[in-house]
Amino acid sequence: MRYRNLFSVLLLVVSAVSQPVLAGEKSLPSPVRNLVLLNWSEYLDPELVAEFEQAFNVNVREIYYESDDLRDDMLLETEARGYDLVLVSGATVNLYLKRHWLAPLELEQMPNYRHINTHWLTAFPGVQGYAVPYFWGTMGIAYRKDLVDAPITSWMDILKPGESLRGKIGMIESSRDLMTVALKALGYSANSTDAAEIKAAGELLLAQKPYVRSYNYLALNEESALVSGEIVATMLYNGDALMVQEYHDSIEYVLPAEGGNIWADYLVVMDSSRNKDLAWAFINFLNEPEHAAQLAEFVYYATPNKAAEKLLPAEFLNNPVIYPGKEALANSEFHTELPPRAVKRMNLVTSNVLR
Repeated sequence: MRYRNLFSVLLLVVSAVSQPVLAGEKSLPSPVRNLVLLNWSEYLDPELVAEFEQAFNVNVREIYYESDDLRDDMLLETEARGYDLVLVSGATVNLYLKRHWLAPLELEQMPNYRHINTHWLTAFPGVQGYAVPYFWGTMGIAYRKDLVDAPITSWMDILKPGESLRGKIGMIESSRDLMTVALKALGYSANSTDAAEIKAAGELLLAQKPYVRSYNYLALNEESALVSGEIVATMLYNGDALMVQEYHDSIEYVLPAEGGNIWADYLVVMDSSRNKDLAWAFINFLNEPEHAAQLAEFVYYATPNKAAEKLLPAEFLNNPVIYPGKEALANSEFHTELPPRAVKRMNLVTSNVLR
């Protein structure tokens, strides 16, 4: 998860009309089909995409979003039409299922599904039978240890920072993630539905606003504001912190002591897709153990593919940023589906922060 750039949706539907081949004539090559994937940027290895495209005579077209909220808005605009595959957070799968957007899994077309750790098949409501685990990880803080007076260990270090960090904090334009940070900092559950607790979290975020340089997701390349030092500390996914760390070795990642969100992402196939066969083939291709291991090393995230883990180097499997221990995760939570009233209240609170 990745600086997210949004592209307009333009679908090219190519249909093949079969024609009889006369003796002595050469058959025409099959037309290239399009597989449209709605995804975070920097979340898929281009080498694997190219290999799949060549093997299956297909053009994989990625359309990017830069927050869960924006992804949901994009899907609502078209009632989920125009996409074959969508990368979705586990906590959102059941909402999509209720909207009848998801196609049931066709496991006979995905033999590599057997490699998936069963823990992730029941981690969220609605997942089993409709979604294939992709990666899992944590949300924490990435910061420049060379530009702070003391190590950052708590959410309060960026929610109530010192004057030296004014205008140098990065946050994420996601209602649920912002509320998780503030709620956990105050000692509440990330899944709180209590009106007073949500109000207090909103007030904390409003008070922090003068210290925030940007609510846009951080770029993960050499032009990143964390690399340049324009941003000194930011909310960030663990694997993304390792990705941007490639460009500056003073970047550190910490899962705050109060805990945060343990997330898991899933691939789902849209019920409206006309290319379900290609979608199943792509998911199966990505879960070939060698491919899944390659993909994990590309994105720096923990794979749910057990066979792939056996192919990963020890330094990857033993990296506590990628695979945090039970003690580190003790205070962290999965997001759960919240009642509409609580969601509305959170959205209202965060809209006041983001406007």
